[in-house]
Amino acid sequence: AQQGHIREKAYGKQKIYFANQEQLPAASEAELRSLDGEITTRAAEVQALQQSCRQLEAELKDLNSSMTTSEMAKELEELRRECTSYSEKLERMKSASNHVTPEEKEKVCSEQKLYCKEWRRRKRMATELLDAILEGYPKSKKQFFEEVGIETDEDHQVTLPAAV
Repeated sequence: AQQGHIREKAYGKQKIYFANQEQLPAASEAELRSLDGEITTRAAEVQALQQSCRQLEAELKDLNSSMTTSEMAKELEELRRECTSYSEKLERMKSASNHVTPEEKEKVCSEQKLYCKEWRRRKRMATELLDAILEGYPKSKKQFFEEVGIETDEDHQVTLPAAV
């Protein structure tokens, strides 16, 4: 700093040293323009390389996430085995002699309708009865159900089948 090669600035108790730029040669206007042009071309090159790098990274990501040939061969073999087992199962079902007759099917469907109708009727009766009890009850419906020990269809995520 005493010889003039570097400069010293004091900021409070700290001192900062930096190169003395007065000793450096000044660039001409033509040199500055050529350097600016070089900076522009290099920036364009960097931009093109970054774009190319992003494309290659995306391609690498796609390739890494896709299956290899051996994995695809294993998957294909597994699917073929499943397909043949399903085909055999279908053939067994087609050739089975114990098919349900239309009369049996109709009987089962009518019984289901009857049971669902009875379920709805009983649920409606129970709801009306509980609503009548809850009219004079000081606590909430939920608290009453907990005290009495009533479990509803909704508690068990059960819904009535749609009327057919």
